[in-house]
Amino acid sequence: MVSLVDASLLLSELERRREEMLATLAGLIDHETPSHDKPALDAMARTLASRHQVLGASVDVLANERGGDHVRAVYDVPIQPDAQQSAPGLILCHYDTVYPIGTLKTQPFRVEDGRAYGPGAYDMKASLVLVEAAWMALHALKLRPARPIRVLMTSDEEIGSPTSRRLIEDEARAAAYVLVMEGPLPGGALKTARKGVGNFTVTITGKGAHAGVEPEKGVNALVELVHQILAISALADPAAGTTLNVGVAHGGSTVNVVPAEAVARVDVRVKGRDEAARIEQAMRSLTPSLAGARLEVAGGFNRPPMERTPKVAALFQRVQAIGRSLGLELGEGSTGGASDGNFTAAVGAPTLDGLGVEGAGAHSINEHLLIESLPRRAALLALLMLEL
Repeated sequence: MVSLVDASLLLSELERRREEMLATLAGLIDHETPSHDKPALDAMARTLASRHQVLGASVDVLANERGGDHVRAVYDVPIQPDAQQSAPGLILCHYDTVYPIGTLKTQPFRVEDGRAYGPGAYDMKASLVLVEAAWMALHALKLRPARPIRVLMTSDEEIGSPTSRRLIEDEARAAAYVLVMEGPLPGGALKTARKGVGNFTVTITGKGAHAGVEPEKGVNALVELVHQILAISALADPAAGTTLNVGVAHGGSTVNVVPAEAVARVDVRVKGRDEAARIEQAMRSLTPSLAGARLEVAGGFNRPPMERTPKVAALFQRVQAIGRSLGLELGEGSTGGASDGNFTAAVGAPTLDGLGVEGAGAHSINEHLLIESLPRRAALLALLMLEL
């Protein structure tokens, strides 16, 4: 049973820390962290490690030769003396952003009309602030979490988590629950389902020829590309939530040459594993329409669907009840975008996404968060660490 006194104390403590939280956010935003810039990422990893060590965590900076280092902070003492389970709670954050170095020159951190703007403010440097603030509030009020807490901060979520996926999955398998600190749905609703994501590349090889002198000797790769785009698009099933988007297509060299090569790149989104398997098989089974044309299909699904399993539903119901102690009526929903929560849910860990701060405009010049939501979302996270 959630203590209304604890909820009120936590919210008051975090309201008191609002300006401190904003100052921390400004510092994190001023340290630019594009996903492919290892020196910038590694410097941030060291900063985050130091900050969590000061808060009392046992911290590992996990070396990563293929990208920025990852950071794991473990808060394992003190826990509630009557705790019966030792499985930790896992909190997932990423600290990389989609913005190149130099973005701050045209898009600096600023506060305006109750909003804080800046590259990566909403997605998801504010979430790094929430985690620190929640832990500081628990410590200040001498409140003990129900179980050990692990915080994993990764450097490559924005590019599909190629180097952190195995680490995330291993941590999730050992966790009692997983809270993903991505931004919520509009109105602060949490995410109990996300679509799986696939990326495929279709390469077509035709045969070049002079377009005016002997076009009959050529095999037009661009014409074959049109056939394949139509075939790929026909695989969509809107009723099942399955979409396929040929977002990039190109080929040919000059106007008077029959194109010998063409390429299409395809984004796929699916709600469930059955649809992922169907699309995977269908893409591998594409066949040429023109005699003499050849196809090569590469790629596949890089994030499994996050499905609303009974475990996910039960976790949401528990969190919803805890939120009510703060006066929050948390809704739930799904999204076509993916996160690291796709990985954790797929390995069977009870996962809830969208625990970050309220805001909008991710990955755009208008990216921002609602400042008034900082204390209450930090208080919600603190309560979850205390009660789950």
